[in-house]
Amino acid sequence: MTFLIDSVDKTLHLGEKLGMLLNEGDIICLNGDLGAGKTHFTKGIAKGLKIDEYITSPTFNIVNEYQGRLKLYHFDVYRVNDPDEIYAIGFDEYIFSDAVSVIEWSHYIEDLIPEERINVTINKLPEKGENYRQIVINYTGNRYDYLKEIKL
Repeated sequence: MTFLIDSVDKTLHLGEKLGMLLNEGDIICLNGDLGAGKTHFTKGIAKGLKIDEYITSPTFNIVNEYQGRLKLYHFDVYRVNDPDEIYAIGFDEYIFSDAVSVIEWSHYIEDLIPEERINVTINKLPEKGENYRQIVINYTGNRYDYLKEIKL
């Protein structure tokens, strides 16, 4: 599914729509350039999960945890230089839990992530305007067939 977004509010809204549908153990892989809106999208997911805490990018922590309708593990692996760093924090225990896992910059640890997942790619569209984004959501695995219900 491809969405053309023209504001931060619509990025948040699309993330919220996804968050409302997510189930225990779901994995969302977020990719896009710096400033594309990955953390804003995650804030929307958190809102859809009924999380009231302020969501920040865990750039220096690797993972932040939040509790709502479901627990959310928010990863940022931009600064991970070695897969052993991810293993050292107990990545497998996080990712194979009943929490929702959102992984920003997931392509850096592609080999560590299960094939069955939701992939979200956010691309800036500067030729259309500063806030325009193309958000592409696809998935691998039948468990995510519910995504067909997402409408902006």
